[in-house]
Amino acid sequence: MKLFSKRITACLTAILLTLTSLWAFAGTVISAETIPDDPNDGIITANERKTDLLNETLENVPKVNAASYILYDATSGTILLGKDYDVQKEPASMTKVMTILLALERLQETDIVTVTHDMAVAIKSIEKSYVRLGLQEGEEISVKDLIYACVLKSANDASLVLGMYMAGTEHDFCELMNSRAVDIGCTNTHFSSAYGVSSPDNVTTPYDMALILNEAVTTTKYPEIAKTLNYTISATNKYSSERELTNGNRFVSTTQYGYEYYLGGKTGFTDSAGYTLCAAVKKNNRTLVGCVFNAADSDVRYADLIKLFDYGYSSFTTVEITESEFTPLVDETHKQITQLLADTNLYLSDHRLILDPYVTTTSYRAQLGSTNRIDLSKAVIDTSIDHQTLELPLCKVYADKTYLIGTLVVEIDKKAGVVEVNPEKLTNLTNVKSILITFAVLSGLILLLVIVLLIFRARVIKHRREEATKRANML
Repeated sequence: MKLFSKRITACLTAILLTLTSLWAFAGTVISAETIPDDPNDGIITANERKTDLLNETLENVPKVNAASYILYDATSGTILLGKDYDVQKEPASMTKVMTILLALERLQETDIVTVTHDMAVAIKSIEKSYVRLGLQEGEEISVKDLIYACVLKSANDASLVLGMYMAGTEHDFCELMNSRAVDIGCTNTHFSSAYGVSSPDNVTTPYDMALILNEAVTTTKYPEIAKTLNYTISATNKYSSERELTNGNRFVSTTQYGYEYYLGGKTGFTDSAGYTLCAAVKKNNRTLVGCVFNAADSDVRYADLIKLFDYGYSSFTTVEITESEFTPLVDETHKQITQLLADTNLYLSDHRLILDPYVTTTSYRAQLGSTNRIDLSKAVIDTSIDHQTLELPLCKVYADKTYLIGTLVVEIDKKAGVVEVNPEKLTNLTNVKSILITFAVLSGLILLLVIVLLIFRARVIKHRREEATKRANML
């Protein structure tokens, strides 16, 4: 029995020493200030941020008379306000924004276009009530003149000729338009016209139209063209006098609807589409895009957009996300992970930040302030792997909302020249206690097994002694 007691004592001592060393290791767990109790509760992802503000209960929201509309913060990619913004409708002459975008991307303004017989035939199919520049078969005119005619005068024949010049036929050009729309991110757009013919097959949505216009005003000289008040087309081989164009967009041509921050846009009208209008504005390096579809009259569409733009700038705030604001958190995380790995064969070899450039929220929420956080709840380091990458979420935390705004990428490598002693060991940055519990349970099972084996062995020895005694008595 003395031997049995000594063995039990030795087992308990070994388990106690092992648990003590693990508790010492647990002392390097990252602090509770960095790790939330429930880090996944209520975190709004980048994709969710796109429409999250539509769920807000806002005050003094302007009344918009158009059947469908959108107010889009192009700087952060956030929809601020909207109604049926993903429902397909006819854009009418807003279609020309895509035509002009492709022309500016693919053509030189100095290129001379000759109106071919096929172009002239196609021009004759344009409804008589639609605006024309008056292009004739065989006429030679520059790409620049055609573009200005499209934007300032909304000349349908100029837009059709540009499309056919780029692709050969209007049908083939529409294929280019639809392909470019997909590239931009449009999912509910189908163009069947180069200029915006009234057709149920020529459709887009307020959201898709906002994406198209934003692409035009941010990547091309569209704003310069759209803000031009007057433009003169020189005489051509078929037109002996100059043609004077005056911008028909009231953001440019009137004081009543003039808007200081206007970048560019396009009007539209057909009987089936109603009055349409898209416009982009920029104030303090923040671009907003508004689109209205099927407005009741020509004036109300301008009034609607001005109300939306004013509300967008006063009631919402777009914040730039910079690496410098995360420097203290990143440095502390780097330090604590390095300490955590001190007793392993691994080290933190590199880290980098991947950040969304901007986040938009309500002005009231922004005024209350925010804090930044690095979420370490899912970070697990496997010491049996020579190289591993951790992707730690970065969050901006407001009083009532938490936005996911980036990732801290951490690279962990094996130390050079180190012989791996314990390849099966796993280190969880936030759940070391669970490891201890698991180890304790396993240790208890092992101890129980040792006790059972010792008891079994004692019984065997006792049985052997009894057998020996019986044999001795028989002798």
